[in-house]
Amino acid sequence: MRVALLQMNSSDLPEENLATAGAMLREAKDQGAEFAFLPEVMNCLSTSRVHQEAVLTSEAEDATLAALVDLCAELGIWLLIGSLGLKTQDADGRFANRSFVVSSEGDIVARYDKIHMFDVDVSPEETYRESDGYRPGNKAVVAETPFGKLGLSICYDVRFGHLHRSLAQAGAEILTVPAAFSHVTGAAHWEVLLRSRAIETGCFVIAPAQTGNHSASRGQSRRTHGHSMVVAPWGEVLADAGTDLGVTVVEIDLTLVQKARRQVPSLQHDRDFSGP
Repeated sequence: MRVALLQMNSSDLPEENLATAGAMLREAKDQGAEFAFLPEVMNCLSTSRVHQEAVLTSEAEDATLAALVDLCAELGIWLLIGSLGLKTQDADGRFANRSFVVSSEGDIVARYDKIHMFDVDVSPEETYRESDGYRPGNKAVVAETPFGKLGLSICYDVRFGHLHRSLAQAGAEILTVPAAFSHVTGAAHWEVLLRSRAIETGCFVIAPAQTGNHSASRGQSRRTHGHSMVVAPWGEVLADAGTDLGVTVVEIDLTLVQKARRQVPSLQHDRDFSGP
């Protein structure tokens, strides 16, 4: 299986980001990729709820989603749209942070809404309250593809090992972790978290990321960590895209999933316990 990580530096302008993603997807196809992976909130990376309200749309009306679906059908390539910010019908007006798996025929075969919200105080100068603007999902998702089963997660979800264990025990062979990871926490935790999720589950981990300083027409700008990665089931880092924009293509061998799980069958060794 030949996969492509599409590392972006999304702005808060969806049309601009769609043009970048479309060009990257064509490049991935030209490099022989069968499955491409985009990062989190690739349509609009913004800290301004006012701006998001102005530019985001519902799933049914979203031009980015429609264009990417059509492009998958044109190119004959599978795609993980790491996530889109989308309007919902929620009474409180909060958005969804939603991931999509799109087939090479242009069909949406799976959707996943980010479960864990990034509500943290990294430092007095860097605080996040994702739940102010986005409402959390409540359903874990495994997607069936011709290449294997994908367990879907998004960014901050990576810190919750029980989610990924449940995905693996439900049949996932590949865990996807599209992200817009903080530069500070990314430098400290990104690689070790991705490797941990791979080792614990015997899965491949594919983690396309946002990178760099993100321009903003409204609100504060953000800086993200980059380093899109592919990690093998034994924990080896097969690819690290660094901090540059672009397409990184990697060959993965899914037979390594069963090999790792035979060597250390920990997914079969759960035991009930009481306490603490």
